Amino acid sequence: MIKNGTRLQSQVCDTQVIVVRAADSLDDLRAGGVPMIPLDAEKASDATLDPAFADGNLMGKRYVDENGAEVLVTKAGAGTLSIGTTPLSLKEAKPLPASD
Repeated sequence: MIKNGTRLQSQVCDTQVIVVRAADSLDDLRAGGVPMIPLDAEKASDATLDPAFADGNLMGKRYVDENGAEVLVTKAGAGTLSIGTTPLSLKEAKPLPASD
């Protein structure tokens, strides 16, 4: 089970994330179609970026799934963030309240 604060990296691109809100679904977190690994783990030499998951991600942005999981991109890369084969969506910023 992945916990809040866990740092992960992609095996196929430069993407790095930190888990903001963990959920059971995050156990299958992927970047570029390949499972993400802990920041200090050795990358698989034969892993390749899946062209179907090559839309990339943006540094400093939060990505969420429908189960409440949330990750923050600390280093952008070419791989699309997904849980299994379901891409994560970009979390929209909440508008600030209007001041009168």
